[in-house]
Amino acid sequence: MARPEEKAQAMLNKWVKMRESDNTPQISQRRPYLASQCEHLNDAERWRRQIIREISNGISKIQNPGLGEHAIRDLNDDINKLMREKYHWNKRIVELGGPDYNKIERQNQLLEQSKGQQGGDSMGLEGSSGYRYYGAAKDLPGVKELFARNAAKLTKKKRGNVYKYITPDYYGLRDEEDGVLLEVEEKAAKERRSQVKILRQEYLMEQSSLETLPGSSSSGSGNRNHFAYETDEELENSAAMGTGGVLGMEDAIAAHVAVPTREIVQQTILE
Repeated sequence: MARPEEKAQAMLNKWVKMRESDNTPQISQRRPYLASQCEHLNDAERWRRQIIREISNGISKIQNPGLGEHAIRDLNDDINKLMREKYHWNKRIVELGGPDYNKIERQNQLLEQSKGQQGGDSMGLEGSSGYRYYGAAKDLPGVKELFARNAAKLTKKKRGNVYKYITPDYYGLRDEEDGVLLEVEEKAAKERRSQVKILRQEYLMEQSSLETLPGSSSSGSGNRNHFAYETDEELENSAAMGTGGVLGMEDAIAAHVAVPTREIVQQTILE
């Protein structure tokens, strides 16, 4: 009696195992060709770790310059292919609700550049779609010349690039926005006006002293008519008009060079 019961129990156990195996998700042992085909975050993390291991192995192998030129080029191409694939898996992980590994890697790269570590163990060119050279691939024929030409091209500045970085500040179009220049100009204008006024007073005093000398009545009157082109009131009026000033009427600078009229010029010629 015990034998049939044992057989039945064994068959029941097999049936339960088969049912449980049908309900559990099957873990694929092969990485999908496209990252979009993965539907589980844990699987995407696992495939990303696998790609990182393959990249590490490839970088360690490419450090050997004795592999030969063709083997090094093929290995460098495989590493770049894996780097692009890792980028797509990072995007897929973000879509599935995981961390943004692309952002983290970019921050680490900027941190290394700020510390003076340019690119680490790889070198790349701008505009090459992210293609980089690792290990012994940097010493391949033609690669050094390629980077030398690119460096010379970057150091050479073109006229268009120079004009590109010229701002309105270069032409002084926004010098008066902060108000500092206006204050300096106002102060300089006041000092200039005071100096002109002092010089004019000294000149008039000198002319009046010449008129008081004996035998200089006619010449003094001629000199007075010759130089008295502008009175103090006319000087103040011309300064109030604001012509030639920077800040308008209050900052107008009067010209200290007297311009003779036509009648005065004719009288001087006749004399």
